[in-house]
Amino acid sequence: MAFISSGYNPEKPMEGRISDIGPHKYDEMFPPVIAKNFGKWAYHEILEPGVLMHVAESGDKVFTVRCAGTRTMSVTAIRMVCDIADKYCDGYVRWTTRSNIEFMTTDEAKAKALKAELNGMKFDAGSYRFPVGGTGAGISNMVHTQGWLHCHTPATDSTGPVKVVMDAVFDEFTSMRLPAPLRISLACCINMCGAVHCSDIGLVGIHRKPPMIDHKWADQLCEIPLAVAACPMAAVRPTKVDFEGKKVNSVAIKVDRCMYCGNCYTMCPALPIADHAGDGIAIMVGGKVSNRMTMPKFSKVCVAYIENEPPRWPTLAKTVRKIVDTYAANARKYERLGDWIERIGWQDFFTLTGLEFTHHLIDDFRDPAYYTWRQSTQFKF
Repeated sequence: MAFISSGYNPEKPMEGRISDIGPHKYDEMFPPVIAKNFGKWAYHEILEPGVLMHVAESGDKVFTVRCAGTRTMSVTAIRMVCDIADKYCDGYVRWTTRSNIEFMTTDEAKAKALKAELNGMKFDAGSYRFPVGGTGAGISNMVHTQGWLHCHTPATDSTGPVKVVMDAVFDEFTSMRLPAPLRISLACCINMCGAVHCSDIGLVGIHRKPPMIDHKWADQLCEIPLAVAACPMAAVRPTKVDFEGKKVNSVAIKVDRCMYCGNCYTMCPALPIADHAGDGIAIMVGGKVSNRMTMPKFSKVCVAYIENEPPRWPTLAKTVRKIVDTYAANARKYERLGDWIERIGWQDFFTLTGLEFTHHLIDDFRDPAYYTWRQSTQFKF
């Protein structure tokens, strides 16, 4: 057999095996003070927006300076980050799951100097390159997906809307004056490789029209059974159609079953779904992952559709800012956005924010799993 002739020994499967493919194990890249005190931290404090202090049982202290990064970074930007880490942190740096950049040092004076340098780094137009913030009762960086940059099924962009929304709420990134932490996320389509289903404010790109069918190329570009199997709603079926005077293998779409997810296009490039007039963004609110005070929550739609308005998406930015301001003015201390909405009721939420309520927003999801699955470590009877 081939694997025997190539020298593979089934009795010793690891013999001669290349095992250094992929990233290093995470703990190989710990700063020395983190490795020394791993699992032995006594407490931590947020000293000021963007600056944290962790204290170990041994008495060691680590000062972390957090600044905003971007999900897609140039090599030049990464080299700048590494130069800063070399200057202040012995070369150690980490990224959070929300694309924040964290620099850690045991020297408080270095942390203060680092913060000053980061806030002093600006682009030629005057905007901050690495603004410090994103901690505590404020708005941290946004989780988002690929968008128009390198995804084939998005209904909206990612970096464009994320940029303008964060511009609109930037003062909440650099301060901690909200009632509680507020997380914003963006997914470019309802396949949601973002976290919009469990964020305080979730922005999700939506298609509103079924895929188009290119009968000329369907059978040549696609494995038609794969396209049929990819549809979660059984809206795609194989068929034969008359095209240019001959019968060709293709598919048919049952429009009333289609939920415009684009899965079929993932399997079949002859079923494009992107549409200039039909694509846009929905806004969801009230989700959270935190188990504190109340159990985790799924977010719910509060704005059914906002059209794409590149490059600055003014309606989207204005609407998100309105939701944030209304929440900040009316919620109690430590109350997350979803907790505030549940306390006052959805009717008052729409009244206070001035958002229009339509039948598209009625939550008619009735799967028993939604109510019976254990979603929390809290007791649930």
